[in-house]
Amino acid sequence: MDLPFEPYRIKVVERIHRVSPQERARLLEEAGYNVFKIPSAAIYVDLLTDSGTSAMSDRQWAAMMTGDEAYAQSRSFVEFEEVVRGIFGYRHVIPTHQGRAAEGLLFATQVKPGQVVPSNIHFDTTRANVEHVGGIALDCVADEGLDPKLEAPFKGDMSLAKLKAAFEKYGAERIPLVMLTITNNSGGGQPVSLANIREVSAFCCEMGVPLIFDACRFAENAWFIQQREAGYADKSIDEICAEVFACGDGCTMSAKKDALVNIGGFVCLNDDQWALELTNLLILREGFPTYGGLAGRDLAAIAQGLREVMDPEYLAYRIGQVARLGRHLDELEVPYLHPAGGHAIYLDARAALPHIPQEQFPAQVFTAALYLEGGVRAVEIGSLMFDHLDPDTGAVVHPALELVRLAVPRRVYTHTQLDYVAEICARVMRNGPRLRGLEITYAPPALRHFTATLRPVAGGPF
Repeated sequence: MDLPFEPYRIKVVERIHRVSPQERARLLEEAGYNVFKIPSAAIYVDLLTDSGTSAMSDRQWAAMMTGDEAYAQSRSFVEFEEVVRGIFGYRHVIPTHQGRAAEGLLFATQVKPGQVVPSNIHFDTTRANVEHVGGIALDCVADEGLDPKLEAPFKGDMSLAKLKAAFEKYGAERIPLVMLTITNNSGGGQPVSLANIREVSAFCCEMGVPLIFDACRFAENAWFIQQREAGYADKSIDEICAEVFACGDGCTMSAKKDALVNIGGFVCLNDDQWALELTNLLILREGFPTYGGLAGRDLAAIAQGLREVMDPEYLAYRIGQVARLGRHLDELEVPYLHPAGGHAIYLDARAALPHIPQEQFPAQVFTAALYLEGGVRAVEIGSLMFDHLDPDTGAVVHPALELVRLAVPRRVYTHTQLDYVAEICARVMRNGPRLRGLEITYAPPALRHFTATLRPVAGGPF
């Protein structure tokens, strides 16, 4: 469905300001060329993330006003649980304050040191939570997903051959669960087909290992299945979601994505023992099992957001807006991972800056240049985020993809603002040969991209 205009009206606006190029240069240098450290007041168009940055609807705000703040068994939790079960179908619903808390509970209770968790591609917090408990996060995306120029409908699919190879190498006893991220965030926001989901599910059943979904963008993935996969054009988003989640044993969810809220998450499970172990840890870390670190009004907003995200008109416009940005970038000859993702465009930094080696963080260079050129904040998804040591050899392993994610918040920016972003990308491309690599001056031991500081490799101005 190609909607001619936004399927909503704007009631409230927020003033944004532009700062001068000189001020942007000063702020960027002070931030150590890490845009996470730049104040939001100095950002013109903020595409750092689509997580927790959505504009909530009038019905969501109304739901917040009627939220029940009872500590235990609140009315808001009962409604939240009912909506979540209706979509995902799992027996146990465990709220958390956001997605990484859901991941933390799952891996802390179910993954032991030395165990391996395969996925299509783990995102940063997922990988960090696996590694924090001594596990190994293994990526098994199909080879098609690693080719930025390839036009294919489901580049988020997991390679069954790579998954089988992992079981042969490590043995089923070292693999406590398999994760499947829908859509595949680290691989360009690409969808996973239902055929692949069924294939992976059948193999996991054969091996006796649970399949858990990272369901942050489940509705967007369902829309792609409806639009691209044979036999699903006449299925509703609700029906497709039911088929997807029936293939698994549970899911983690950051409600800050497809539930259209600013905070919140949950874990869903069918296994009673796993749910008991997660709930016991939840009480220690997050709060009582019927609020999980959230206010009742947050639970109410999530429940309403989950209803709204299933609307096919909303999904057509939301994904269409990202695709429109991609078409503009094509016209300007800016390279990105094709086809356009569900929630973001992923610029191909290695193609854009071929003179900068991966050890000098070309995606981070492009990210910094976007801010310097036009006040646009994006996020690096490349070597700074995903460099890691090979568990067998100890050598540094660079990621296969070196990307800059332009994550589009839901119901926030207009076509005109995204047209401006495309033009700034093109300007950075024109200046590309003059840009230099970066080197790290400080990095923490985990999730370094959030707080690392960098400087140009040869000293002097960027």
